[in-house]
Amino acid sequence: MSQTPAYAGQPTEVENPGKTLGIVALVASFFIALLGLILGIVALNQSKKAGFKNGPAKAAIILSIIFMVIGIILAIVFIVGGAALFSNVAQMCAELGPGEHVVDGVTYTCG
Repeated sequence: MSQTPAYAGQPTEVENPGKTLGIVALVASFFIALLGLILGIVALNQSKKAGFKNGPAKAAIILSIIFMVIGIILAIVFIVGGAALFSNVAQMCAELGPGEHVVDGVTYTCG
């Protein structure tokens, strides 16, 4: 009786477990930077544990950080600008008194 070798089947290809999440993180980083950062870190850790590199996750982390820094800078600029504008209106109302006043084409309503 001859024995035939057992067929091992197709070799299984190991998939990067963080690949899909890295792509999702990259897309999310353009819309919600904090979400993109969190997902990018999770995806990168999943890939590292499996021994893979994950370029989209790294890109998502970098872009998310850049977008968050830009967002913080813009928020500071708007807050400072708004405070300066409010301070100017308060100063004009202190000088003009209560009522509605038009100065250089700008209407000030003072309470």
